[in-house]
Amino acid sequence: MLIVPEREIADLMTRQAAFDAVEKVFAAMASDDAYNFPVVREAIGHEDALYGFKGGFDRGGLTLGLKAGGYWPNNLEKRGLINHQSTVFLFDPDTGKPSAMVGGNLLTALRTAAASSVSIKHLGRADAKVIGMIGAGHQAAFQLRAALEQRVYEKVVGWNYHPEMLPNIEKVANEAGIPFEAVELDGMTEADVIISITSAFAPSLLANHVSPGTHVACMGTDTRGKQEVEAALLAEAMVFTDEVAQSISIGEAQHAVAQGLIEASDVAQLGAVINGTNPGRTSDEQITLFDGTGVGLQDLAVAASVVDLAVQKGIAIKVDF
Repeated sequence: MLIVPEREIADLMTRQAAFDAVEKVFAAMASDDAYNFPVVREAIGHEDALYGFKGGFDRGGLTLGLKAGGYWPNNLEKRGLINHQSTVFLFDPDTGKPSAMVGGNLLTALRTAAASSVSIKHLGRADAKVIGMIGAGHQAAFQLRAALEQRVYEKVVGWNYHPEMLPNIEKVANEAGIPFEAVELDGMTEADVIISITSAFAPSLLANHVSPGTHVACMGTDTRGKQEVEAALLAEAMVFTDEVAQSISIGEAQHAVAQGLIEASDVAQLGAVINGTNPGRTSDEQITLFDGTGVGLQDLAVAASVVDLAVQKGIAIKVDF
């Protein structure tokens, strides 16, 4: 079995490599060449932590495995560790033997950012000039860096529940040489692309905060009860997702479906747009929305890519197991 420790990931996985891996696996899912296993996600009754498993199998890439991990909200304050902790395990699909164990913390951040970036590439207007960020935590910086590579933006606008955290994303905008402005939520009407990356259980972005033609990427809702945007917004938008079953059960679409505003059949796979079997955006006036719930196949795709690179560079640790 090969081990690629967390400390090696930053030198192995680039944003472009993560983007390519996620785009490819979304396409495979829409072609039924890859599928995810049911998600297990539980509150463990200790340290207020959420822990779970996401896994799947990609027949084309012969990638089988799972990611184990979750969210420990006290880590940063108590231990100086990031709150999200995870590890990816890969298995040989021919024998079932474990083939690799890969640090999953940075990979999770990169693959999550890559997913919204893929959605912007395929659903955002080509002439988008202003990008809005809702959320300014650890993941928001990854989201913004990846998104800025998809369009030539002229401005970044940002809002966060805790305004003192906005410098986290202002720094990213400054690094890219793009002006940043802190706004109230109604200021999001200026944005052509909006990324929401919070862990909220009540909506912040309302339908009247979004202008016609905007692409919205909702990246924070991955658990029953979480909600970042008003359900009415999904009724006004063309809704796409990584996996429909997750979108309507633990993703942003769960609320719109529960309220009878949309049906499961109204939610399409982003991979179908990548494959060309769904036209995606068909006018500059449409609102498009990507419900990024996070699927196990994303983790497996980026982990497999990292293992290949680690082997090429002689970094992978081989152990008998």
